[in-house]
Amino acid sequence: MAAAYIVDAVRTAGGRRNGRLSQVSPADLGAVVVNALLKRNDVDPALIEDVIFGCVSQIGPQTFNVARTVVLASDLPIEVPGVTVDRQCGSGQQAIHFAAQAVMSGNQDMIIAGGVENMSMTPIGSPLLVAAKAGMRTPFDGAAISARYPGVEFSQFVGAERMATKYGVSRDDLDTFAYQSHMKGAAAYDDNRFDREIVPVNVEVEGEQVVHNVDEGLRRSASLEAIQGLEPLQEGGLITAASASQICDGSAAVLVVSERALKQYGFTPLAKIHDMTVVGSDPTMVLEGPIPASQKILQRTGLKIEDIGLYEVNEAFGSVPLAWKNALGADLNRLNVNGGAQALGHPLGATGAKLMGTLTYELIRRKERYGLLSICEGLGTANATIIENLQI
Repeated sequence: MAAAYIVDAVRTAGGRRNGRLSQVSPADLGAVVVNALLKRNDVDPALIEDVIFGCVSQIGPQTFNVARTVVLASDLPIEVPGVTVDRQCGSGQQAIHFAAQAVMSGNQDMIIAGGVENMSMTPIGSPLLVAAKAGMRTPFDGAAISARYPGVEFSQFVGAERMATKYGVSRDDLDTFAYQSHMKGAAAYDDNRFDREIVPVNVEVEGEQVVHNVDEGLRRSASLEAIQGLEPLQEGGLITAASASQICDGSAAVLVVSERALKQYGFTPLAKIHDMTVVGSDPTMVLEGPIPASQKILQRTGLKIEDIGLYEVNEAFGSVPLAWKNALGADLNRLNVNGGAQALGHPLGATGAKLMGTLTYELIRRKERYGLLSICEGLGTANATIIENLQI
């Protein structure tokens, strides 16, 4: 079977809400990572056959096909098209899947896949808020969905609590995991593990030009005691602000190529996309999808969870990766080893590509063969990808 290869992966450092990246347009944020891929790999821009970008809140500065606006803001020629994907929080991962499928089919040879989200400019839920103000209906007002799920609130916060309850995740588990996310992120920086993936962004702060190259949300001073003292987000619940992902501005991209392109242009691949899948799951649980997605991809490949050297399961809420670990019998020491969204942020449409880069480089650093990435997505869907390290 034809294969798809990851040649390079880059991201911006995350910007916190109303932080350093808050005034950088999504098109410009996306252009930063696209241009970095072109420059780092000495790629003729005209050889890029498509740009596939994930983006969740497609409104305001992120509307009008943000992938195409990224192309127009970048060093790519106008002949390069662009298409925007919405698979909710897995949009960037789905963009990579679409790119891989295109090169595996033999239809294309070189694609940039990734995502962008400026959550400061376009707050989460913006499309629904604008629709409500305009007196427009929401997708959940339809007769068929209302009849099938009467009175159901498709809330991620409710889903996060239900995940904890169903899979035996305690408040202590959540608090400890949130604290460890910051400590692991700090250790990754101290060990220079993000150097290959983060590309700098020049921004103006209080009238001065500065280089943004560190995730703003990381709290080196975080303490377990302070986290334990936080009130839950919902009365009687387990989830607190510490065990929820941080609002984040950022972009990420991956250069995906065919075997033909590898040979023709002399690229050295970092990893091969070993397999990929996407599933639907109970929308009232909202966030459970990574469990059946991971089970499905392991069964398809004949691999066991013990065969996977590292796993990235997005920390939309701490209960998601911890429930995933409990359900699959996974090793906590292989999970989100460089910190996750609780510490480093979750830039929605960019997260899939961001985590793919982190996983790829850490597999190479640790000389592990297989890595698994899975992300929970709104209304009960999830992607899962297994990549194979080719740098061993």
